[in-house]
Amino acid sequence: MKVLVTDQTGVDHELEGLDGWRVMEVIRDWGLNIKAECGGALSCATCHVYVDKDWTEIVGAPSDEEEDMLDSVGDVRSNSRLSCQILMSDALDGLKVTLAPSAAKD
Repeated sequence: MKVLVTDQTGVDHELEGLDGWRVMEVIRDWGLNIKAECGGALSCATCHVYVDKDWTEIVGAPSDEEEDMLDSVGDVRSNSRLSCQILMSDALDGLKVTLAPSAAKD
């Protein structure tokens, strides 16, 4: 299955992921510019992405805990999610996200 990721410089990447993997893991393992410091423990917001408008309903809303983490970054939008909280599945094949500036390693 595929995840379509736009990085912070506007470059599009088509990444292959596996069912059950966190979107953060796919992005990190393909070497894109994402900190992903807590490794998916929902204790930071360094895997912040913007979900494409066509995918927001399919992905669903963030949990209260995720919203609390998102409140710690200054570039939150209505379509913000933590990519560690989105699990790959057949329903998300072709998911489009953009890496938030706050997720950059540098």
